[in-house]
Amino acid sequence: MISNDFDARPLTPDRWSDFETLFGPQGGCEYCWCTYFRMSAPERRALDREARKGAMRARVARGTVPPGLLGYMGEEPFAWVQVGPRGELPRWNSPRTASRPLEAGDAEDPGIWAVSCFFMASRFRGKGHSHGMLSAAIDFARRNGARLLEGCPIERTKQSKSVGLYVGPLRIFKAAGFAEVARRRDGRPLMRMVL
Repeated sequence: MISNDFDARPLTPDRWSDFETLFGPQGGCEYCWCTYFRMSAPERRALDREARKGAMRARVARGTVPPGLLGYMGEEPFAWVQVGPRGELPRWNSPRTASRPLEAGDAEDPGIWAVSCFFMASRFRGKGHSHGMLSAAIDFARRNGARLLEGCPIERTKQSKSVGLYVGPLRIFKAAGFAEVARRRDGRPLMRMVL
């Protein structure tokens, strides 16, 4: 089932309180605040939950292209997708990851973007909304100058509502038209779409 009966809006400073509402007191997954790919592992480990939240809030406040989209059912925020230039995601570009760039310069190329994280309120999971969030991310990347959009989804999980789907399920990337360009780890293909 694919659902697009919602609105996706960029995470701008005026929507920060909606981001806080969606991520709740746990900051998403274990106080992450969607910082996992935004800093190196040592940097991230050195920060407590409030500092991670503060780092994300500072990124949103910078006033550059927003770091992702919030999904709304009416006025209720229920979903998040992080999408932006690869250069903003040091850990996603690490040479030890399945998502590492194909070419040496890809991480610095402002035209190569990544869909790196999804988060959805638990009662909305497993209902096909991730297809719509990915579609909105594709449109957002295209409108903001991306030439290529990449993802590194997970091929299998034990259940459709697994928190391990924070990178997105492979099936939604395939359905959207992404093609596999590398596989460095079993079950985690690097996927690409030419925009």
